[in-house]
Amino acid sequence: MAVLAIDAGTTGVTALLIDEHGSIVTKANQEFAQHFPQPGWVEHVPEEIWQATLEATRTVLAAYDGEVTAVGITNQRETIMLWDRETLASPRRAIVWQDRRSAQICARLEEAGHGPRVTELTGLRLDPYFSATKLRWLAEHEPNTWALVESGRYAIGTVDSYLVARMTRGTWHVTDVSNASRTLLFDLEAGDWSDELCDLFGVPRAALPELVPSWGVIATTDPRTFCGLSVPIAGILGDQQAALFGQTCFDPGDAKCTYGTGSFILTNTGPDLVRSDAGLLTTAAWRSPDGTLSYALEGSIFVTGAAVQWLRDGLQIVGSAAETAAIAATVDDTEGVVFVPALTGLGAPHWDPHARGLLIGLTRGTTRAHIVRATLEAIAFEVRDVMETQGAAAGGALRVDGGAAANDLLCQVQADQLGIAVERPRIVETTGLGAGFLAGLGTGVWSSTEDLRDTWQLDRRFEPAADRSRADSAHERWLTAVDRAKGWA
Repeated sequence: MAVLAIDAGTTGVTALLIDEHGSIVTKANQEFAQHFPQPGWVEHVPEEIWQATLEATRTVLAAYDGEVTAVGITNQRETIMLWDRETLASPRRAIVWQDRRSAQICARLEEAGHGPRVTELTGLRLDPYFSATKLRWLAEHEPNTWALVESGRYAIGTVDSYLVARMTRGTWHVTDVSNASRTLLFDLEAGDWSDELCDLFGVPRAALPELVPSWGVIATTDPRTFCGLSVPIAGILGDQQAALFGQTCFDPGDAKCTYGTGSFILTNTGPDLVRSDAGLLTTAAWRSPDGTLSYALEGSIFVTGAAVQWLRDGLQIVGSAAETAAIAATVDDTEGVVFVPALTGLGAPHWDPHARGLLIGLTRGTTRAHIVRATLEAIAFEVRDVMETQGAAAGGALRVDGGAAANDLLCQVQADQLGIAVERPRIVETTGLGAGFLAGLGTGVWSSTEDLRDTWQLDRRFEPAADRSRADSAHERWLTAVDRAKGWA
């Protein structure tokens, strides 16, 4: 017996089968294309995400002869999609969370004085990162498509909503609070869509999905559509909240960092809606079936793992992400080279959509090893910037996960930069694990979060260097480079 977790990320879909012990039985990943039609624009083809979901699912089912009892979904957040309610076809590409095309709309709304009210209601800020600004752009630039949204022909949703629609042949149009709270259309205190915000951004509320609990039986898959499976969809959570859940950070004060395409530091604040005036976001963590809403503070860093991907695909100076640790370890330090990976602007705590990537300190002696090491150090610097703002895990430890958490050098540099221990679990695919936990919790595989906590196992604990002077000096140089990267575009 196993639950199926679908982790629909930014660059691909991973399907995992997770048993009642919290172990991954088998997994498969299927990448899909990234489209960059203009500088600062990032798009995905919805159908390609769906096909990647089917292919990854077929692969894990072929490798498993047991019973699949439920499905949990986790997904890249803020990415916005439209689809025809009848045919489920999408009239245009999805606009991805990294996309910056709505920067001028954000500036216009800010100049009109809407920023403080938006932050008060949503816990977020006016930034192209969030879904509603992308929808406002669509309404202004693609009026023919938007007319069909307003008429009720096209549905609006995040990736989770789209996948549920495809899995159920269009029967269900739903999302949970973790995804809804990233749209700029969700009132955090009320725990529901906001008519005021829908009016501000010009989004018809009827086009938005119904809000459902983050776990519990939500819908049932249609076997004709979804790989022959007729099982309950019993969990939905945005990827960063799913990682918090998968790291069993169930208590207020628990914190985790996920190294993915970007990096995201979340601290559980429980039922308390904690607001930040230092560049952090207040967000919904999850809603239990009894209606209890839990919150989190979040620091969102746009480009970390994507910077390593850029080294591989853009500069072509590494063959794979896995070899970066070995390459970087061939030099003791970067010899003054600093890389600011603001390839899609800067997120927390700097929040500058006009910042751009900067590689500085180059000399004739600079090698690819220095650049690769500077990239890994940049990830650690960015996380330090957020952690110092957040005050999370002070004096304790930071739990890390995601693909780059397997990089021992990065984890050690991170511990040295933070001055606290970094703990890596045996299972670093905690985003998918969180989705599986939700599905199992929603169908009785586990009876409580305490049962889930017992499944967490430590792989390695990285202790910080006793002498912080070298780490602090490198971080000061980083902050100088960040200032030079701001306001470029």
